[in-house]
Parts: sequence; C-alpha cells; structure tokens
Amino acid sequence: MNGRPSTVLIVGATGSIGRHAVAEALSQGYAVRALVRDQARAARLLPEGVDLVIGDLTRPDTLGPAVEGVDAIVFTHGSTTSEQDVRDNDYAGVANVLRAVDGRRARIALMTAIGTTRPGVAYAQWKLRSERLVRASGNPYTIVRPGWFDYNQAGQRTIVMLQGDRRQTGSPKDGVIARDQIARVLIDSLHLDAADHKTFELIADYGPAQDDLTTVFHSLTPDSAGSLDAPEDVINLPLDREPETFRHDLATISAGNDTAEG
Repeated sequence: MNGRPSTVLIVGATGSIGRHAVAEALSQGYAVRALVRDQARAARLLPEGVDLVIGDLTRPDTLGPAVEGVDAIVFTHGSTTSEQDVRDNDYAGVANVLRAVDGRRARIALMTAIGTTRPGVAYAQWKLRSERLVRASGNPYTIVRPGWFDYNQAGQRTIVMLQGDRRQTGSPKDGVIARDQIARVLIDSLHLDAADHKTFELIADYGPAQDDLTTVFHSLTPDSAGSLDAPEDVINLPLDREPETFRHDLATISAGNDTAEG
C-alpha cells in the first residue's frame, strides 16, 4: 500500500458498529471524520476530537465536504432487511460516496453481511451490488461480511476469516462476532497490505484475540483484478440482467476509476 492513510471518514458513525469504529480509529492514531445527519446527537454519542460533518447518504449533493481530504473511508451503515431500505440506504449510500470521491484514491473498508450471496434474497443482492461497486471503483479495499452480532460467548475472541460465503442458514449458526471485533478488523485493514482486495466472512472462535491480523489476512485469496465478484463466491447475477440503477452506477463509478488511472 502506498502509505498508511491518515484521515478516515466513518460512514454510519453513530450506529452500533460505527461508534466502535470511531473509537478504534482514534486509538490507532487516525484523524477521524464522521458523516452525521444530526450534529447535536452525534456530539452526545461520539468522543471529543471527532470531526463532525453534516451530510446525508441519500442526498449526493451533501457529501462533498465529508469526503474532501480523506484518504480512507469505512462504511458501517446499515438499515433493515427490507429490499427498499437496503437499496435506498445501504447500497445507494456506497454509490453516492464513491461518486463524491470523484476518482480520487481512498482506502475503502466496506461492511456488508455473512450470507450476502444467498440466491433469491432481494435485500442481500443489493448488499452484493454495493460490494461490486467497491471492486469496480479502482480503490484499494477490504470487504468484511460479519456474522451475527451479540451472540458471542465468553472467550470467543479469536478472529476467523472465511471465504466463499457457504454459511447461509440465516441464523447465528453461521457464526458470531462481537461489534468491537468487527470495528477492529475494519480499521486494521486500512493499513495492512495483506488486507487489500480481500473479501471474507468474519466470525469469532474460542481463544484469545490475535495481536496482529497480518497472517490471517495473508491466508485469504485476493479478489481477481477486473472481477466484480469474490473468487470463491457462487453468484448468478449476470450483468445484463441487473437493474438499470446498478448498471448506471457501475458505469459512472468505473468511468471515474478510468479517469483517475489516465
């Protein structure tokens, strides 16, 4: 990676994962910016020293100040399991921020969910499409698909990364992970070369937390250059059958990548 990022934007900063991500980023020495809709509420929830920038993920015209000058972006926002909510917030938020970056390079960490590749699940497909946009953006990135929150047992602190998204029961049987562990992996990924172009499911196993996640990231297969999907995923979403909204977003974000490379 060409240098460790210094200023990170947390999207979804006041959410249950975002607050942990803010704390983790501060503890790791980053200058932290938070995209928030309600400054007063954010000031109550977030620590001092966080740069609060007003903006709305669903309103692209408000996002310029949030992305100006940042060299890393961590997406922790999430809504419901409604297709409309995920399309209009989770997915559109990623698309709008990537467009706002306008071809400038930024290290990306995107949180989606375990089971994102489940066939025929409409809301999951929109999360999958947000992953595709990040891969097409040309930025260095890490895509994290956490297991179920709040089901950890005492002593489940060892980070485990899986690939292929084979655990699809839609229940905690797929694996569990604590919110602070998710935040740690997202923030660690920003400065580890071994995390670049990696997509994985994230769960916890019994045992102590690793001091350094480099070897865990190294064990993963990187995403193939030019591919929209992770290498071990089983996905049947042909591009010519994708919604027009996605194909338009993909074209504009890919074009920004081409412009930056040129």
